[in-house]
Amino acid sequence: MMQVTGEEALSGPTQVAGPWRPAREVCPPRAGEVHIWRAPLDPAPARVAALYRTLAADEQERAGRFCLEAPRRRFIVARGLLRALLSACLGLEPERVPIACTAHGKPVLASAAGGPPLHFNLAHAGELALVALSADREVGVDLEFVRPELAGEEIAERFFSPSEAAALRTLPPEARVRAFFSCWTRKEAYLKARGEGLSLPLDRFTVSLSPGRPAALLDCRDDPEEALRWTLVDLPPGPGYVGAAAARGAGWQPLCWQWMP
Repeated sequence: MMQVTGEEALSGPTQVAGPWRPAREVCPPRAGEVHIWRAPLDPAPARVAALYRTLAADEQERAGRFCLEAPRRRFIVARGLLRALLSACLGLEPERVPIACTAHGKPVLASAAGGPPLHFNLAHAGELALVALSADREVGVDLEFVRPELAGEEIAERFFSPSEAAALRTLPPEARVRAFFSCWTRKEAYLKARGEGLSLPLDRFTVSLSPGRPAALLDCRDDPEEALRWTLVDLPPGPGYVGAAAARGAGWQPLCWQWMP
């Protein structure tokens, strides 16, 4: 796969990453890059079956617990996509990629993987999935299907920081749904990058949300220096979706690829 460098690369901290470049081959990310892959979760049944065979036994067991076919298929394809990408980067068969979980439940490569370090994160919603890969920094990615009925003030008051909830209230009604989901995905991407689950409550830190304002971690109530350690970017997953990515440090390049199964 062609690596995008120089003037063709997205320079960090770019605030909206894209476009999605179609690719059938996977190259490992280099230092200073965050590769973000987008994939549909509705491939042909034969492809779903092939991806299922690459899953670990516990993943196949989890897939079997879904009562409905659509959620089961999405889980299989999302986890199969993750394994396919990690496989290409590590030079291992997909089913041999050793994925473990931290104490807070974040998937990571087990020490048995060998090879260079590789950080990753997966998100999926509706019929899309996003995977972020990095060789040299923690990453998090989030993806949400926009459902206006979920963007209510009561949810913002409960889960957002006081500053975020106040900023949301100042917006005109037609801008609030988008701002709500921009805020939500930025917060989730940051939490997933930290890998500590909800040990840091959602209302203890603040991200930007106003239309036209760059994605950013503005403050963390428990650590005044935390906002300086992370860069957030918005992602354009597709019509009806909102996405964001977070990675430690500044100056990294988000490179966006479209998976071609």
